[in-house]
Amino acid sequence: MPTDTTAPTAARRSRPATADAALVAAVDVALAAAQDVAEPGSVGEHLGATGEGERVVTHAFACTSTAYRGWQWSVTLARAPRSRTVTVSEVHLLPGADSVLAPQWLPWADRLAPGDLSPGDVLPKRVDDPLLEQGFEATGDEDIDAVAVWELGLGRPRVLSPAGRDEAAQRWYDGEHGPHDPHAEQAPAQCTTCGYFVPMAGALRQVFGVCANQWSPSDGKVVSLDHGCGAHSEVDVERRPEPIDEPVLDELGYEPVLIERAEPIGEPAADG
Repeated sequence: MPTDTTAPTAARRSRPATADAALVAAVDVALAAAQDVAEPGSVGEHLGATGEGERVVTHAFACTSTAYRGWQWSVTLARAPRSRTVTVSEVHLLPGADSVLAPQWLPWADRLAPGDLSPGDVLPKRVDDPLLEQGFEATGDEDIDAVAVWELGLGRPRVLSPAGRDEAAQRWYDGEHGPHDPHAEQAPAQCTTCGYFVPMAGALRQVFGVCANQWSPSDGKVVSLDHGCGAHSEVDVERRPEPIDEPVLDELGYEPVLIERAEPIGEPAADG
């Protein structure tokens, strides 16, 4: 009966390779290779050896550099079949389990936060911005196009989407120009009754406007209808009349005053 050697051969190939004894013993060769690459004194104790494949072993050494805490020097050794000569394949400095790593790299556009934009900076265009949607497209009818451009203000390639309006409205309402700011909580009246309140156009008009009072801390800012401050146009401070006493002439009291007599300047000379 023929013997099937396919399964045993496949099983042998699937087993992990045994670490080459000659390469495992070549700690000095690996140490010299790491010291040749590393800064003087930055290669520490030997941490062990791992078989990477047939006649391939990687040695690990601790990195003692204070700038690379927890990192390891990794030196991979190999040898040719039927050769006792150990060669160095590669040397790397790799992070360990508790090593200090740099923060994950993020593109510049993703690192920016609101308020980071400086004069002269230009943000990259977000083609698939979920806060924007396609704007008004010209129809060719002058009357319709004029209404869309001048009254609705939609003659732009993209306009705010409903999600964009909702996000902006929530951000403004929760911010320092909404009803929960200390100025608003202590205000004598709300912006909705102030003469300096300029309502916004469009869907946001129902909740927001712009402050036009130069004495207000919100001057030129978007404020909610229920915002407020002490510069409201229709409120005033409580004025208390100050008592004014009638003037009294003291006819009994007196105050001595010393008056010095002026010396004569001189007598005119006698004639002849």
